[in-house]
Formats: sequence, C-alpha cells, structure tokens
Amino acid sequence: MPVMDATSNPRGVAASSWGPGRIDLFWVDDDRALWHRAFAGEGWLEPESLGGTLASGPAVTAWAEGQMEVFAVMDDGELWNRYWDGVGWHAWESLGGELETGVTPAASSWGADRLDVFARGRDGATWHRWWDGTRWVPWEQLG
Repeated sequence: MPVMDATSNPRGVAASSWGPGRIDLFWVDDDRALWHRAFAGEGWLEPESLGGTLASGPAVTAWAEGQMEVFAVMDDGELWNRYWDGVGWHAWESLGGELETGVTPAASSWGADRLDVFARGRDGATWHRWWDGTRWVPWEQLG
C-alpha cells in the first residue's frame, strides 16, 4: 500500500479541508490510481486507494462539512469524479468533456451544493462545468 510520507514520490498532490481538525490529501501513485489519506483530529489515518487510472493529477474541493468531491482526467480525455457524502465514497462517474490528458483540472466551491471545475480542452481552451445544487450544468468554453 503506497504511504504518503517523506520517502514517497507522489504525483499530483491535492488537499482540502471540510472542517476543524480535518485535512484530506489526495495523490496519484506509480499505479496511476488515486490515493487518499486523511488527518482526523489526532493523527493520520491509513491511506486508501480510490482506484481509477488517472491521466492527470487530482483536484479536490469541499462544499460542506463532511462533503467533498475529487476530480481527474482519465485516459479517455473525460473528466471523472468521486465524492464523499459524509458516510462513504461514491463510485467514479464521468462528467464528459474532450480534455487534454496530463493536465490537472482545478476545482472550487463557493458554498453548500455549489461546485465548479475547470479543465483545459484538447482545443487549448479552458472549459468550465458546475453543480448547481441539483444537476451538473453542461460544459461551457471560457476562451
């Protein structure tokens, strides 16, 4: 099991916090799977594989206490995501797109149930997709 420590060589490290005393760390290891490790109050929990075959580094954002979502571009050039609902991880799902592999997306949230993700398309443009609280709004090109 890959452990994120001073001797590891992870690729694409991302971190987020959804509450006091909580840090969630994500990285891509040599197996190209997404790995996760959390600091929960007193110390670091054991790392866990979240699977996938990532072609980019991860991006993560939290939108409420106990709620977070992680994104990555896979080999198919689509954006994929997994989310934590406070109880467990949901399976990978595709958000589509025609994205450049190897380029890490960016994610943000401005409040409960609002998530924004940005990625570079194969056309070199920046593309944006967001969760409006009920659905994923289709991709829009930002230029």
